[in-house]
Amino acid sequence: MNDGTQITEHGTRNTNPLARLTSHVSRYLGIYLALWKNSVAREMIFKSNFLLWIVVELLWFGLQLSFISVLYLHTEHIGTWTKWQVVMLIGGSHFIQQLFQAFFLINCTNLSELIRTGKLDFLLLLPVNTRFVVSLRQVDLGAFVNASFAVAVMAYAARQMHLTPALLQILGFLVLCAAGVLIHYSLMFLLATVSFWTVRAQGIVWGYYNLFNIARMPDEAFQGLFKALFTFAIPMLLVSNVPVRVLVKPLTTPTWALLLLAMTVLCFFISEVGWRASVRHYTSASS
Repeated sequence: MNDGTQITEHGTRNTNPLARLTSHVSRYLGIYLALWKNSVAREMIFKSNFLLWIVVELLWFGLQLSFISVLYLHTEHIGTWTKWQVVMLIGGSHFIQQLFQAFFLINCTNLSELIRTGKLDFLLLLPVNTRFVVSLRQVDLGAFVNASFAVAVMAYAARQMHLTPALLQILGFLVLCAAGVLIHYSLMFLLATVSFWTVRAQGIVWGYYNLFNIARMPDEAFQGLFKALFTFAIPMLLVSNVPVRVLVKPLTTPTWALLLLAMTVLCFFISEVGWRASVRHYTSASS
């Protein structure tokens, strides 16, 4: 009879749910640490490529800031957003994008290759959660460097506005940024699972990534159906504007922050349903 106990690797019985959870988390942290070590070793092998992508991302970031500087030569506000508030928004958007790129982008885009080459079969046999390994097997270390430049731009913009956010505002910003990263991951991972049905879906995945440019603009710059589409259906504006508003335009109600958090849960749930359905289709077709 199964009484809820569990045999540990040392042969002793573990009946404490908290201890089992701690052991489970420690195991996955160990796996993730090993994946990080592999990523560092890979980046050190291709140092020139590592540095090149940092430079490319910085040039693109600088181009975005230059565009805003030119735009504000002809206007004082976009909606109610001043120049330095928009600079803060661009910095926040870039920060979220680079964190997403650091942890998830390369893994989402590589899913189709894992399927095409049959490497996914090996990952499915590992005694770990397959989605965990597929989603986190590589880390883009250069993106952390670019994220730090985004933070520097935000700090400079805050100084120009004589803005000193409270600790609670900064914590709220970071939590909402994490929620935004998870939304992007969930939606892009869901799109990547199309590869199970068509083998190649990289065009769809990169198409979603290109929409990140919309997130750099204030939501007040858009109206009607377009604004609704990129706030609720493809939440680019929601993901970038809400965290930055916590810093520069304190929210009068928690509605938008709660909506962002709810969207995070919903998007992850939908992506999990899509992932499981796709894996079932893949394994049944392979058997």
